[in-house]
Amino acid sequence: KCGGMAVLAAMQMVAQIKPDTPVIGMLAVAENMPGGSATRPGDIVRSRAGKTIEIINTDAEGRLILADALSLAQQHNPAVMIDLATLTGAVITALGHTAAAVMGNRRELNTALIQSAEAAGERLWELPIWPENMDEMKGTFSDLQNMSKSGTAGTMNAAAFLSNFVPEEIPWAHLDIAGTAWEESPKPWMNPGATVFGARTLIEWIKSLK
Repeated sequence: KCGGMAVLAAMQMVAQIKPDTPVIGMLAVAENMPGGSATRPGDIVRSRAGKTIEIINTDAEGRLILADALSLAQQHNPAVMIDLATLTGAVITALGHTAAAVMGNRRELNTALIQSAEAAGERLWELPIWPENMDEMKGTFSDLQNMSKSGTAGTMNAAAFLSNFVPEEIPWAHLDIAGTAWEESPKPWMNPGATVFGARTLIEWIKSLK
């Protein structure tokens, strides 16, 4: 929800500033409920892109929806794609509640987003996606699996999973905002609750585009 609300907030600001660059926002929304037809460990599902995914952990469901959203976004022929999600608890272990992680397939895009975050009063930290992370997400009985084999490096492995749904020719960045999407204590500039972290960063980045 928090990633989607950050995108919605950013699009509301886009409507106000009316940038010269066309911007499309997409919200990946799905109901997550128990029931007789719920997904089970060991199930293999087919993504919108046609890749098969074995469900190792039913709680790693958000990345499945996000993968389909990344595939759907490509019908708009984007010059750049950026996604935001409260994707992993591992990012909280790595960066706490004061920074979000940024990963992707272009260092220059990651750097630009880090600079935009600084201008917006937010904080991003770049993490890599290494070949070993890609290997972690390969399936035994399917193309991919939704949880890594080792259970380590969860933030990087989740980003590696998503990268399978983005063509290499499209610059792409993934922001894992799990640690920054909710504020427990009041700050001089923010009340407790949802922070829509990332919305201000996106707007600063959009304003920087020529």
